[in-house]
Amino acid sequence: MTTVVPEGAVAAAPVVSAPKAAKDALTSPWASMAAIVIAVVWTIPTAGLLISSLRPETDVKTTGWWHIFTSPHFTLDNYRAVLSSGSQNSLTDNLVNTIVITLPAVIIPIFLATMAAYAFSWMRFPGKNILFVLVFALQIVPIQVCLIPLLKLYNKPPFNLMPIHGGENPPAGGLYSVWISHTIFALPLAIYLLHNFMREIPGELIESARVDGAGHVQIFRRIMLPLMTPAIAAFGVLQFLWVWNDLLVAIIFSQSTPPLTKALTDLTGTRGQDWPLLTAGAFVSMVIPMIVFIALQRFFVRGLLAGSVKG
Repeated sequence: MTTVVPEGAVAAAPVVSAPKAAKDALTSPWASMAAIVIAVVWTIPTAGLLISSLRPETDVKTTGWWHIFTSPHFTLDNYRAVLSSGSQNSLTDNLVNTIVITLPAVIIPIFLATMAAYAFSWMRFPGKNILFVLVFALQIVPIQVCLIPLLKLYNKPPFNLMPIHGGENPPAGGLYSVWISHTIFALPLAIYLLHNFMREIPGELIESARVDGAGHVQIFRRIMLPLMTPAIAAFGVLQFLWVWNDLLVAIIFSQSTPPLTKALTDLTGTRGQDWPLLTAGAFVSMVIPMIVFIALQRFFVRGLLAGSVKG
């Protein structure tokens, strides 16, 4: 059957969905050009830092990094000074301390948050909604408010992680306290992010597993964990970058095992005379987070957008 359009009538414009319109706008040549310009501008400080770390100390203190194009002089002395184990300004021990602090501070919150998110998503218990709101509200609590109460708590029984009196701190006391602190600060966001992702999983999948006789442990281990890889990776990247670049918590709780950020603040000297070494040390501290982010970037956006849309 052929539809006859009356003479003089105007055909209705095709309806374009909002996601398609947004995709067309973001993939246009102008959007691509703007993204390239933003990426170049954003990369200039990092490029300047890398170039400065490869220049001699006298050149760094007398001219800007852009003079490398007119008078190129390169050296690895700055990296030898910060990476050599026998150097006075060596950062190798601090780099190891940062790795030892960061890895457990990422794994422990993920381990606890995945189980808590599953409980809030698919288990029934009294006061679940109120408790979840309280956990979500903890994200707005400033970290600075919690530092002194936590420090007092660690200094008293039954913890005794950082005793003020009675000799030196235990070798691992600073590590335990900083691991616990980072876990406490990370759990609200981790539970919220993983909970939103879990709620996107169809309930029919959970019900079919229960019909087949699977309990909560089997559902969590065999169904939830494989499907939660994007969200876990996204939070893992965020937590890794946060702990790796943290200075405030490190100064308060890890005095016996100073991380790389604390060493970088001391590397500048009282008058900033060692800031050529700071460029090399700063770039060393950037390498590992860049590798982690590049390796997990395909999960990052998917995990951050978990639970933001329906359908």
